[in-house]
Amino acid sequence: MWIRNIALIAVTMALATPALAQLSVGKNKDQPIEITADALEVLQSQKKATFSGNVRAAQGDVVLTAQQMVVHYRENEERKGDMGAVSRIEAVGGVFLTTPEETAQGAKGVYDVDKKTIWLLENVILTRGENVLKGSQLEYSFDTGKSLVTSKAGDKQGQGRVKAIFVPDKKK
Repeated sequence: MWIRNIALIAVTMALATPALAQLSVGKNKDQPIEITADALEVLQSQKKATFSGNVRAAQGDVVLTAQQMVVHYRENEERKGDMGAVSRIEAVGGVFLTTPEETAQGAKGVYDVDKKTIWLLENVILTRGENVLKGSQLEYSFDTGKSLVTSKAGDKQGQGRVKAIFVPDKKK
C-alpha cells in the first residue's frame, strides 16, 4: 500500500511546479500513475525508498524525470492526512518536469508533504511557450498558492538576479 502512496506523492510533486502559470493538471488527477526506474531500494529501518537510474514518474501527460528520487515515509501510526505514509520526496540529478503547456527544470527538487511546499533548486528554468523565468530557487506553497523565485550571487542565471522574459502574444 505504501508503494502506491509513494507513486502518488512522486507524481503529486511533478504536478505542483508553478510560477509562470498554474499547471493544468486537473484532467490527470484520476489517471493511473506509473513510475519506472532502473532500480528501487527500500530501507525499512530508515523509512525510505530510493528509485534510481533514469527515474520517470508519469500521470497522464505530466511527466517528472530525475536520476534519483528518495521517498521518506512514516510508519502506519505516524501517518497524517491524505498523503498516507510519505513525508518528503527528494529528486536529484537533472530534475525535469513537462506538461503540454510548460516545462520546469532544476538540479534538485524537494517536496515537503507536511508543509505542502515544493522547491526546485539550482539553475531553475521555467518555460511556457516563449516565456522564460530563471533563478536559483523556486518555492511554491500549495496552501497559499504563492510562488517565490530567488537567485543568489555567483549563480549561472544572471549574477544574483532573477531573470524573466515575457513575449507578447502575436496577433494574426
